[in-house]
Amino acid sequence: MKGLSEVELTRYQRNILIPELGIAGQEKIRNGRVLVVGAGGLGSPALFYLACAGVGTLGIVDGDRVELSNLQRQILHTSSDIHRPKTQSASDTLRALNPHITIVAHSRRFDSENGSELVRGYDFVIEATDNFESKFLVNDACVRNGVPYSHAGVLALIGQAMTVVPGRGPCFRCIFGKPPEPHRVPTTSQVGVLGVVPGVMGCIQASEALKYLTGIGDLLIGRLLTYDALTSRFREVPLPDSCCPLCRSATETL
Repeated sequence: MKGLSEVELTRYQRNILIPELGIAGQEKIRNGRVLVVGAGGLGSPALFYLACAGVGTLGIVDGDRVELSNLQRQILHTSSDIHRPKTQSASDTLRALNPHITIVAHSRRFDSENGSELVRGYDFVIEATDNFESKFLVNDACVRNGVPYSHAGVLALIGQAMTVVPGRGPCFRCIFGKPPEPHRVPTTSQVGVLGVVPGVMGCIQASEALKYLTGIGDLLIGRLLTYDALTSRFREVPLPDSCCPLCRSATETL
């Protein structure tokens, strides 16, 4: 792989000046492949900052189209994108932002049949979905295939995030067991979400991806980070070092 071009050295100068990164770290970012599942409230800021940082290949999975109600928080899309597939809108925005990266659009829903196929070939996955079923599907596909990923969830004024690295800490299923019964947990369409909350959490997810690609810092492994926008407080909750049947099975297979 050739070194960074003069244009790239200029574009990523502020990254390169960071002692923990330097040119070597920026090259790792450029060689990285990150899949973002969901191009909505969480995926929008995550994709924006990963593209800005110069992640070489960004995959986007989303089967929805842009709706007017999305624009309160899903900053990848504009009014002119309403009714367009979110993957198309997101791809156009990101290519205009950074023409040096590759965008791979997967205009489909992430499900049990295509999950493993989608996560393979990526170094890191960002789970930016808005329902428990999808969150468990992403977790299971990543754990089975040994692919690390960042989880985040938001509701009203609260956000949470954790990072799962198979074999190095608990997964989403270790902590939460199984999806709750339908209608037992309220959704953002029922109780709302302040638009900046997914913005904060999506940025944290992008940070986790960049740290993983470059090998710097401490990831949110075995730790649940919560954010309360009303009080402007972050809180870290230590997670039990449990191992669910999925993790045990995956460890034996990998």
